[in-house]
Amino acid sequence: MLEKYNVLLGVSGGIACYKSCEIVSRLKKLGAGVDVIMTAHATEFVSPLTFETLSARPVVSDMFARKKQWEVEHVALAKKADICIIAPATANVIAKFADGIADDMLSTTYLALTCPIVIAPAMNTNMYENVAVRENLAKLKKRGVFVVDSVEARLACGDNGKGKMAEPIDIVAKAIEILCPKNDYSGKKVLVTAGATRENIDGVRFITNRSSGKMGVEIAKAVVARGGEVVLVKGLTQVEIPSYINKVVSVESTTQMYDAVMENYADCDVIIKAAAPSDYRPQDKIENKLKGETLTLKLVKNPDIAKAVGQVKGKRKLVVFCAETQNLIESAKEKLKSKNADIVVANDVTLEGAGFDTDTNIVTLLTNGGEIRSLPKMKKSEVAHAILDEALK
Repeated sequence: MLEKYNVLLGVSGGIACYKSCEIVSRLKKLGAGVDVIMTAHATEFVSPLTFETLSARPVVSDMFARKKQWEVEHVALAKKADICIIAPATANVIAKFADGIADDMLSTTYLALTCPIVIAPAMNTNMYENVAVRENLAKLKKRGVFVVDSVEARLACGDNGKGKMAEPIDIVAKAIEILCPKNDYSGKKVLVTAGATRENIDGVRFITNRSSGKMGVEIAKAVVARGGEVVLVKGLTQVEIPSYINKVVSVESTTQMYDAVMENYADCDVIIKAAAPSDYRPQDKIENKLKGETLTLKLVKNPDIAKAVGQVKGKRKLVVFCAETQNLIESAKEKLKSKNADIVVANDVTLEGAGFDTDTNIVTLLTNGGEIRSLPKMKKSEVAHAILDEALK
């Protein structure tokens, strides 16, 4: 997603430095190039070698270190950057940025920047609430700096309150939003389902499947990145849910997912059924743990969520998934018709790099207009955008 971009990460001296390592890792996984500038205090918390290993580039911290290749480094890094992220941003560096002080490599480079700037404040609660810090942040915002604000939590100092640095996933999401301002879903609302459901057998056992929820969560993230509003109905998932997702409804069973979808679909423009709900559930509800040499279960059919939406969708777009091990296209065509869907995302889960619990997928898009389009192996984040592109047609 970010293959053509270079990100400059400024790391100042706070305990949240260790979380900045994850920011580099996430950006690299998205294809971005990353340069890191550390303040002298930051190097007391995390070794520059850690960031050099993660970014595969030298870390800059000393303004006067001699380089084999001559260039004015703070200017070169500023010119090279498509976006700059300062995380953590301590009260000290925020004050420097606000007043134009340039006394180290990070603050000097900051003044040379012409690209968008994102800062993620991190400090003690009382410092965060101090009038000087509030005024400095207000100055930066007025100048166009993007602030991914601190969150409330128990801090390293033992205090409880606002001051904890935002999570790396949210900071990177803000960078993506700025670098990829595709707003074709502005004014649209999309319902996305994700993950597996769980059907209880007894007090300790249950029926589920291998769905991780990665595909559905990537679709939800893509909707927000493109200016849309999203309702995420999630079952069991193995991925982080970004805090910027507009609405998250957590469910356990297929019946609960059915209820949540039917309660929320009406004011949505697009419904994307990326979850893997269980088709069957045990007929009898058993509270205690079953025991015995053998166990016989009688299963009954769960409600068909996609079919139910297809019957009432009206002019809304319905996108369903079809995961198969054989006869992929035939099964997808049948599902397109039986669910009254507009688009089927079909994938053969036996292929390497496709299916459950992977970061990539190999899909074929079938539409009710007769189009069949096979996509190459792609990251699920890229597949998400391909699905959203198709749903706009």
